[in-house]
Amino acid sequence: MKILMLGDIVGRPGRRAVTGCLKEVREETGADFVIANGENASGGIGLSAKNARELLNAGVDVITTGNHIWKFRDMHALLRKDSRIVRPANYPAEAPGKGLTYIEKEGLPRVAVMNLQGRTFMHPVDCPFKAAERELEALPEDVVAVCDFHAEATGEKQALAWHLDGKLAALAGTHTHVQTADARVLPEGTGYITDLGLCGPWNSCLGMEPGPVITRFTSGLPQRFVPAGGPVILQGALFTIDQSSGKATSASVWSKEIRQ
Repeated sequence: MKILMLGDIVGRPGRRAVTGCLKEVREETGADFVIANGENASGGIGLSAKNARELLNAGVDVITTGNHIWKFRDMHALLRKDSRIVRPANYPAEAPGKGLTYIEKEGLPRVAVMNLQGRTFMHPVDCPFKAAERELEALPEDVVAVCDFHAEATGEKQALAWHLDGKLAALAGTHTHVQTADARVLPEGTGYITDLGLCGPWNSCLGMEPGPVITRFTSGLPQRFVPAGGPVILQGALFTIDQSSGKATSASVWSKEIRQ
């Protein structure tokens, strides 16, 4: 079984690339399931209900999110209604939606997709380590579990991966929009990558026009960030999972450049 996890979709350029190429990407990779982080898919920050439905209708199996998921109020109702969109499991129980969902395809094991958010250099939330343990303890034994850990610090991502090694088929980091080169299978069978990267403009600062970002750094003043133009890159990681053991047999960095 193959699972393709895509990095943060950034703005309209990222959405159009994913929705326009997803069928082709599935054929190229042989992916049985596609999981994509969509929390920056609307204007570069946040996710609207309309854009979430667009990604799901295009064939994304599960949309994971993170700290920007609360920007658009119409997402609150959709999070309660559509189980194919998850928010970090370590938000308080009162927050709309769930932090774990299931996806199924005939002839394949059921896949549990968990979403967590880091705490280092980010808005304070509940402990992702404890939340992961809680969610995994409640899973049936025949489920293959994967996780999108939306976090800033590389050390926090690596620590959680080692903590959960053997309990997950795959753990992929998101949030930094910079794809890392460390895709591998940990000793107990968990596929891992520190960050999937982004699905969005390639000639950019994390998907945004470089100019306002540079001005923000040089002046210290707030700026309006907008998604960049030009070529688009789709980035992620492809995990091959042994169906009988529920553990990864391979993990590889994946990318595809698209000219729009």
